[in-house]
Amino acid sequence: MNMVDMNPSSMYLANLASGTSVNPDAWAMPMRMAPLGRWNTMLMGNGFLVDTQQTGPRGHDKLYSTNWMMAAAEHRLGSGGAFQAVLMLSLEPATITNRSYPLLFQTGETAYGKPLIDAQHPHNFIMALGFHYTNEIAEHTFLDLYFAPVGDPALGPVAFPHRASALEIPQAPLAHHLQDSTHISDEVLTAGIQRKKVKLEASGFHGAEPGENRWIIQTGGIDSWSARVWYFPSANWAAQVSAGRLHHPEALEPGDQFRSSASLAYTKGRWSSSLIWGRAHLTDTHANLNSYLAETVAPIARKNFVTGRVELADKELSVPGVYRIRAYTAGYTRDIDLARSFETGVGANISFYSIPESLKPVYSDHPAGVNLYLRVRLRSN
Repeated sequence: MNMVDMNPSSMYLANLASGTSVNPDAWAMPMRMAPLGRWNTMLMGNGFLVDTQQTGPRGHDKLYSTNWMMAAAEHRLGSGGAFQAVLMLSLEPATITNRSYPLLFQTGETAYGKPLIDAQHPHNFIMALGFHYTNEIAEHTFLDLYFAPVGDPALGPVAFPHRASALEIPQAPLAHHLQDSTHISDEVLTAGIQRKKVKLEASGFHGAEPGENRWIIQTGGIDSWSARVWYFPSANWAAQVSAGRLHHPEALEPGDQFRSSASLAYTKGRWSSSLIWGRAHLTDTHANLNSYLAETVAPIARKNFVTGRVELADKELSVPGVYRIRAYTAGYTRDIDLARSFETGVGANISFYSIPESLKPVYSDHPAGVNLYLRVRLRSN
């Protein structure tokens, strides 16, 4: 589909993922593109219908759906500038009942006034509502300004729903709240400048995690900050280092968090991989929670995908203390042709966990979880 009136700033905006984050340029983002008058529109969507089965005393079973859809409209402004509006929605508040789905050793946010443990919260109905202005102020030099009542500040890697290496894994990483949980934040203001292979960004935003009413847009003052540096050695690579201070992010935990992150992403063709480190320093207890993630999706022939995710994450669970959890996930997706406009597939993944001896009476010696899923994604035109 031919787009209209695109300049270098327009192309800059077309490559963004959540907020101002970016996958490697070599990744072909699945999207539908079409001109609408003098506007260029883009539509993306991804959804899973998942059946989860888990072992052990803390394990649960559930049928649910994780999903999102994002629409963007871009218009050229003058010879060097471009404007873009982005709206991202999710039906997870309805398709994930009882405010969570089972995920062993996951923590973060609340449900029914209690902290979530061994469960993952749904995303908000409005996952993002943001506005970009970008201008090529000199050759190969771009100024990017971003405001989002709901959006993603300059902190951490590309969030897992948008990350190329996570595209075939329906469940969130255990390290989500140590690496990329700020991808749904309120009152985000970001300014960035990119010169060739280097991009510098800084953000102010409201640091609290979303509340339990997932259907509304929340508000709050700008009380947190972050800064991020990107480096793009080539079209196949994207690396970032970032840090930020979050004011009282968890509703039931006192104190602030100082969060640090570094990541390296690689894409070649349909193969994408990521290495991510994230750390949260809790100002109230002075604890340092670290996380490490390696993740990949690799194609085999045209219709087959093998996925893997390995994590080490420090967790505060129902048993007092900080525990290092090791999680190993392997999966397979097979594409099936059901509709011309959608990429549909069926697949499964299995997760095994290595845990400290003191947790085995609570979780069993060999806790594990299996996910069976149907995946539906908008196909590129």
